[in-house]
Formats: sequence, structure tokens, C-alpha cells
Amino acid sequence: MSRSSKRRGVLIGVMLTAVIGGTVQPAIAAPVRDAGDQATPFRKSPVRSTEQEIARALSASLRDPQWREQVRAAALGTEDVDLQALAGGTAAQEGRNLFASVSAADRRIAGLKGLPASTGSLLRVRLGAPSMRSHLNAEVTPWIAVAAADDDARTITAYDSQGHAHAVDTARVPDRPLYVLDIDVTKAHRAGLKVLRKAFADKGLTSLPSKAANSAHAAAAGWWATKVTAVEVNDDQEPWFKGAAEMFSLVTGFGQDGTARVDSVDMPYLDYDGTVYYPNQILVNWSNYKYNLADVVMMEDDDGTNYRALAQAITTALLTVTDQGTYIPLVNAVLSAIPDDWFTDDPDYVESWYTLAQNSSGRLNGASGNGWMTVEPYFVEEF
Repeated sequence: MSRSSKRRGVLIGVMLTAVIGGTVQPAIAAPVRDAGDQATPFRKSPVRSTEQEIARALSASLRDPQWREQVRAAALGTEDVDLQALAGGTAAQEGRNLFASVSAADRRIAGLKGLPASTGSLLRVRLGAPSMRSHLNAEVTPWIAVAAADDDARTITAYDSQGHAHAVDTARVPDRPLYVLDIDVTKAHRAGLKVLRKAFADKGLTSLPSKAANSAHAAAAGWWATKVTAVEVNDDQEPWFKGAAEMFSLVTGFGQDGTARVDSVDMPYLDYDGTVYYPNQILVNWSNYKYNLADVVMMEDDDGTNYRALAQAITTALLTVTDQGTYIPLVNAVLSAIPDDWFTDDPDYVESWYTLAQNSSGRLNGASGNGWMTVEPYFVEEF
């Protein structure tokens, strides 16, 4: 069970550096049989299998010096390299041979994640860590690793250009340069939020305010909101090989029509744990809600998420909750709607806040003790 699953279970139970070429590299283990990420058995994912296929193909392609140099220059020049675009724009034969496989993999991954075909390229390549830059020279052929599905994995598998698999220790950043093949989580996340929002709207979980509420809104010439002025999480569930986190929150309550409501709020600035961010972001639009109370579930998106399945799970759970004439917290329904065995890399539960009110202000600690935010009431005026 991952850290996020343990923390989610507790919450539901309560309320629901050696240089390459001769020196020893202690962070690199001996070659191993390619059996996936080691440590504990983990669920097989079609998304992950596709990534591993491309990782092996990319590692073999780096035997071509011209193509290897182009990949190196791209990795040193930008944090994340669009692999399909790089392979499609090269004159190197190995890169052009790779293009068709990468394009097909991008389409397959989009389908597996419940995203539309219009999402485009998703596979990205990046240098494993900034400290590897000094070792990434033209004479070195880096290994290719796929970020582990399990954040608690003790090793990840990396492939060399000869097709051999190696176990890389996740407890420390290796000195040997390697590339990490991953999905553009930001791009997938934003496309996925559109899928969620459409699914919520189609099921009536983002209903429009009632006529009475619209009249009151017009008289007020604006609406009250809760604004996040500062936020920090202690553990964003992302180890070194995963890169920056991609965070979002689900705000739940009862709409003006008495039906459970959920709004997804993107939080793209929340990249790293242990860092205080000052977004001044609108979190809750109170004109959408019947009661003066709402809940917030903060999650970190991972590359194995199937947004269509996630939307179906959440909508199915929330549609079973009926308005009893008094406010009912919906956090438990949201969290319990996401079975661990549905995803290889679950949207990790990060934190939650119960019974947020329109007049809430100041610092609010999360229910699991993993984060806090400061909020204040804010009136949004119309022009």
C-alpha cells in the first residue's frame, strides 16, 4: 500500500556520484532481468507497458552518434523534450525510425488515459536530475528509465543501448546520466480536467444557480468567493525521478438545486513540497452552492490516470448522495470512489479540508496534517 493509500485509508476511517568511465557508482546496481520496478508487486498498467516499449526503443536508437547528440542538446536545452516532435524533425535515421513508434504510442496512451485524440503528443524525455548535466558529454550514452509507477519503489529499471536492463536506486540521485521517459502530465492533466468537467456537467453535477439565486446575484452585482492567499504541502508524493507535481483540487458541496456538485480547480503552480506558494486563486464560487459549506480534496495527478474512469467513479458516487435538508460532507464519497486497483499510478490523495465556509479566513490546516492554506472571503464584482 502506498503512502497516499495509507493516508487516504486513515482519513476515510476517521471521517469516511561518480563520473562515468571507471569509478564506482554506488547508486547503480548490477544488471537485472527486466521484471518491472522492483520492491513490491505492483499492478500492471497498459500505459506503463507502452512507456517501457518506447524506453527500450529509444535506448537502442542512441547507438547512432548523430541522433544521440541531438537528444543530448535537446535535453540540456529544455526541461522536457517532446519526443515525437524531436524524432519527427531529425535527419538522423535512427530518430526517423523511432518517429512512427512514438506517434503510435502517443495515440495509444491518450486512449488509455481516457483523453481525446486531439490531445496530441504526450511522451517526454528529460534528464533525470540537474546534477547529471556535468556528466552528460558527447562520449556518454545515457540509459533510459521510465519513472516508477510506485512512488515507494526502491529501484527503477533503466535500459542501456544494448538492450540490457539495470536497477537504479531511487533513494539517491545517481551520478550516471540517464534520461527519464515520462508523460507530459501538465498537458494530460489539463486535457483530463476538461474530460472531468464535461462528465460532471453531463451528469448535472455542475448545475447552474436557480432563478432565485440568479436574482440575488444580479442584485448584488457580483458574487462571494473564497480566495487562497497561501498554500503549502509537506509531501506532494513525487520522488526525484518523477519531477514536478501536477496538483488539482475537487471542491464539493450541494448545488442550488440540491444535487451534489463538484468543481475541479487546477493548481499548476504547486510544483514542489516544502514550498509556500502565494497564488491569490479563487477556490470556491459560493453562488453555485445551496449551503454555506463546501469541502476540498487536493490531489496530485499521475501519468496512469484514466480520466474517463475517474469521472465515472466520482459521478457514480456523488449521485447516490441526496440532499437531506442539511449539509453533508462529500469528501468521503470522492475518496472512496477511487479504488486502488483501478490505476497503476493513482491520482494521489494529498490533503483535504472539511466544512469550508464563506466567511472562513486565516490559516486552515488540512485534515491529514500534510498541508495548510490561508484563505479569505473575496467579493467578485461585475463590470
